[in-house]
Amino acid sequence: MHQTMEQEVKRAQQGDREAFIQLFRKLEPELYRLAKSIVGRDEDCADALQETTLKAYKGIVGLRKTAYFKTWLIRILINECNQVLRMRKRTIVMAELPEQMRTGSKEEDVVNSRQLDLREAVENLDESLRLVVHLFYYQDLSIKHIASVLDLSEGAVRARLHRARGVLAKQISEIGKGRVAYE
Repeated sequence: MHQTMEQEVKRAQQGDREAFIQLFRKLEPELYRLAKSIVGRDEDCADALQETTLKAYKGIVGLRKTAYFKTWLIRILINECNQVLRMRKRTIVMAELPEQMRTGSKEEDVVNSRQLDLREAVENLDESLRLVVHLFYYQDLSIKHIASVLDLSEGAVRARLHRARGVLAKQISEIGKGRVAYE
């Protein structure tokens, strides 16, 4: 029988460890990507995820609205990532992009390189813009949820998304101009 996330949250709140583990496993890939975008290094992601898991497990009983479990979990993760950064006492080290694998098709190579260009452009955004972009586009959170998670007004979230889109458009067009010269 397939249970909804809210039902699993309720079971976890009642002390069902297996329900909590299932919830966390479902969201772990998304949480990892978000942590990676904030802290950059795999070992720091692991630390932040471990602390997030522990705090969520201990605190799930106090979660009032089960529908907001994912938002609540993301907020814990962001706080843990920020703690990791404070402990590091320096700026974020940007994650290196994986080596592009050759597919043999020129058309596929162009598509893959464009995806890498976009990913690289997102990773090069200022942290406040990058975080909003990740939450909106990669985590599929609404502006209202992002505002709640980041403790911002919805207008501030919209403004950051608008600013990020402008920066990304400029970066992508510059990359495109540079690429035309080589093709």
